Amino acid sequence: MDEKKKKLIKILLIVLGVFFLFLLVIAIIPKEPRNVELTFWGFWEEEDAMHPIIEKYEAENPGVKIFYAIQPLSNYESLLYTRLEQAQNTNEPAPDISMIHNSWLPKFEKYLSPLPETIMTKETYEKEFYPTALSDFTGKNGEIYAIPFQIDGLMVIYNKDLLKKAGYSTPPTDWDSFMDLAQKLTKRNSEGIITQSGLAVGTAENITHSTDILLYFFLQNLAEIMGEDKTVINLTSQRAVTAFEKYTSFAKAEDSTWEGYLPNDMSFFVQGKLAMMFGTSWRALEVLQETEDIDFGLAPLPRLTNNKEAYLSSYWGTTVSNTTRSSKEAWKFVEYLSQPEQLRRLYQNASKVRAFGEPYSRVSMNDELASNEYLSALAYMAPYMKAWQLGEQGFVEEILKNAIEDNVERNKYIPSILSTAENEINLKLAVSNK
Repeated sequence: MDEKKKKLIKILLIVLGVFFLFLLVIAIIPKEPRNVELTFWGFWEEEDAMHPIIEKYEAENPGVKIFYAIQPLSNYESLLYTRLEQAQNTNEPAPDISMIHNSWLPKFEKYLSPLPETIMTKETYEKEFYPTALSDFTGKNGEIYAIPFQIDGLMVIYNKDLLKKAGYSTPPTDWDSFMDLAQKLTKRNSEGIITQSGLAVGTAENITHSTDILLYFFLQNLAEIMGEDKTVINLTSQRAVTAFEKYTSFAKAEDSTWEGYLPNDMSFFVQGKLAMMFGTSWRALEVLQETEDIDFGLAPLPRLTNNKEAYLSSYWGTTVSNTTRSSKEAWKFVEYLSQPEQLRRLYQNASKVRAFGEPYSRVSMNDELASNEYLSALAYMAPYMKAWQLGEQGFVEEILKNAIEDNVERNKYIPSILSTAENEINLKLAVSNK
């Protein structure tokens, strides 16, 4: 090899050595954290409750900035869906982190990022959260798409004074005894008009949670109304028809406890004229906001004693959009908020402005719920809760309300009503939940 070639090789080796040395230096020099900005859409918690926790996270994670934006609940479902859908193919901004109801996943799954195993394994999730959460937020592909910060569901909200006058301290837990009490507490004037109701059940327009109660009737009567792929609803099985018939009968029978001419159940309750109604913990907070004159309690739902315990859950999970540029960072923050320490802080912050915060979502914190006078019923029911993954919750609720009114107010034939409702819902689910 001549000297010229040797010189070229030496130069090449020197250049390569310098290059690899440069790469080594780059690798070992501490990197400045890249800036990550995440938008978080919520609505239950005020900024004063959420911001101290966000600030703590930002201090512990330099370069991460969380923007918390409170959204109106009235049109939240449609607004969130539209934004997530538009973000797939346009520059329209969508939230990186958002909340979905536990019945929405079949509709929203295609726009969400699954929970990474590196953030939380499925085994850990199953251990930490109630069975309803694992069922509600597991997608068709077996991935988990939301972490709950709360657990909630239907309970009995009851007027303690009215029950005490009838010789009861709490509502009975079996349906027959429960309905006997409801009828006992229902008072009518000389014209047959209800002046005091024992229980708000049977109608649609003047009952806040009418469709949730109907869904609970389906659950209690073992009517499997949703198919495995979440695109088909079955309202015409014998069990579903029987459950629907039972629900509307409470407003149609001669000894009915509720009528369509009465005001909204919440309004009648705060007037002290309704002994029992069904609602969530958030409904109980509304009672506290509306009046200080009613001494009320919360109790587990009554059930058919021959069946296994099952109660209806209704709560929210926090998700990450699949169009976010920082999916892992977003999930890291969501998991952080779900940790017991942060849940307690969030609860304490919220309790400064209301009677209680969000009921804890973690199984390990159940004892803390059980010790709270307003949340002990949830602590009892949470391990046995279940929900229907409707996807199109708002649409389904409207169809079911119309079905109830068709029977109660217009006396239409129940099987025909449910067949029509089933067809309308399935046409919608075939598109939205596919």
